Amino acid sequence: MRSSSYFALPARALLVLALTAVAVPTAHAADNTPAPSLAAKPYMGWSSWSMQSSKYPGLNPDGDYSYLTEANVLKQTDAMAAKLKKYGYEYVNIDAGWWMDKAWKSGFDQYGRQKPDPVRFPHGMKAVADRIHAKGLKAGIYLPAGLEKGAYGDGRTPIWNADGCTTADIVYDDLRTTNGWDSAYKLDFAKPCTDKYIDSQAQLIAQWGYDFLKLDGVGPGSGKSGDQYDNVADVAAWNRAIAGTGRTVHLELSWSLDIGHAADWKKYSQGWRIDTDVECYCNTLVSWENSVDDRWDDTPAWTRHAGPGGWNDLDSLDVGNGQMDGLTKAERQSYATLWAIAKSPLYTGDDLTRLDSYGLSLLTNREVIGLNQGPNPPAHAVTPSDPQQVWAAENPDGTWTVALFNLADAPAAVTADWTTLGFTGKASVRDLWNHENLGTYRNKVTQALPAHGSRLFTVTPHGTALAFTGYEAESSANTLGGNASVADCSACSDGKKVGNLYLGGTLTFRDVVVAKAGTYQIKVSYISGDARSVDVSANGGGATRHKLPATGDWGTVSSVYVPVTLKAGANTITFDSGTGYAPDIDRIDVPKS
Repeated sequence: MRSSSYFALPARALLVLALTAVAVPTAHAADNTPAPSLAAKPYMGWSSWSMQSSKYPGLNPDGDYSYLTEANVLKQTDAMAAKLKKYGYEYVNIDAGWWMDKAWKSGFDQYGRQKPDPVRFPHGMKAVADRIHAKGLKAGIYLPAGLEKGAYGDGRTPIWNADGCTTADIVYDDLRTTNGWDSAYKLDFAKPCTDKYIDSQAQLIAQWGYDFLKLDGVGPGSGKSGDQYDNVADVAAWNRAIAGTGRTVHLELSWSLDIGHAADWKKYSQGWRIDTDVECYCNTLVSWENSVDDRWDDTPAWTRHAGPGGWNDLDSLDVGNGQMDGLTKAERQSYATLWAIAKSPLYTGDDLTRLDSYGLSLLTNREVIGLNQGPNPPAHAVTPSDPQQVWAAENPDGTWTVALFNLADAPAAVTADWTTLGFTGKASVRDLWNHENLGTYRNKVTQALPAHGSRLFTVTPHGTALAFTGYEAESSANTLGGNASVADCSACSDGKKVGNLYLGGTLTFRDVVVAKAGTYQIKVSYISGDARSVDVSANGGGATRHKLPATGDWGTVSSVYVPVTLKAGANTITFDSGTGYAPDIDRIDVPKS
């Protein structure tokens, strides 16, 4: 598994996850809490890591990760101000390495705090922040979780503004390590001096004038689990420390954060990286397979956690540089589409001084940016994680955001059926990427898409609301096979579900009645802590295998739609685990027309 890393090992990665430093109430669509001023919408900007980590010719001429310099940051600052600022891009984020020389050796001040490398940043970090601010932009900086080993100094290093405290007084006596790369000693917050160290780092960042902090290697997550790698206390301490500075600072957490601690990330931060690094650590910035395409599988479980005050961070959006990005035009558009509809922060790692015309059009499309920055909720997958997917979200004005994706390696048609949006009849369709009204479509819209291609629409319903008939999985009318069994489920519609669908376990719904023969989009409500596949068939006919996205844990119900061909009258619908493990099933809902 690839890992994020600020270490010098080129095969390892360093990831951006957003956590905010000030505790603010998280307001989601379901409550009436006032929207917070910090992270009220996903942030937009630029990050240095994609170019630092790439082996694209010319980017890192002085060795791996050497791109990060004061001069290069200010070039990107000027380019952002000229090209992207008016579209909402505002953060210029300096990533790992600002306190390291070209050989990746760290420097620290007399209080064990990271000190800018004089070659990379000859005028210091405050001067850089001042230059960024002078352009009307905001400045971001980076730190890893824990006390870096190089700052320990045999335990004798004093802590700033904390009489009698040294580095030996803030870590565990056994010097256990922490963070995603074991590059730091774990902080012991039971000791009174420990908060003082985080306070000292926060005060320094605030004095320099930074508006954003990426805290990296955070666990549970970052490829690590267990008490040694649990950094929730660190994140809480940073929350307190930044609040204590009096400066508004957005705290971003990284990387592959544990969804089981989503409540902690939401309590203490404004953003959290949900996945591994998007960078490929190759001769381009990214590649489709490593790891842009992972996000279609990994995002659905997190969707319900995003909202004003805290956002799911999908990592850098590298779609602006063409050949250097390492993607086709179709892949670049799909990449940008998912980031926009998932309401991920929109920060690019591209070279802003050489954006190509197509990349600039993707990064500056006001209609697409409006979806990301507006009041509409994040989209979710309404069809399973199969190669042809539909994602959708109902907007506050009654319209729908609908994205079609063909994740296959060959061209294919993708259809959005209006029944998966809860209505039938006519709807008008607008193409957001092309700023074009496509007219009225009855019951569905179908598009032929290239490999890894997409379309993004606003759909305005003009039809009628659809009625469904619900069938509970645990009904005594159904038939269970193999290991399948009924179990309690507090989140399920009737307090029960059918589980243990593995190695041949089956669930057959009986007496599913429809008035007319045809293909119906069946809504499947299910629970699955990870992505799992199931074979779905009707009336003993051939089965179609669908991979259902993870719901995040085994106590959360989600739903997707699967097409099933039914006859007029009574039908059976079977869910078969086959030779693997299938999700637990709560119920199905069948359209009445």
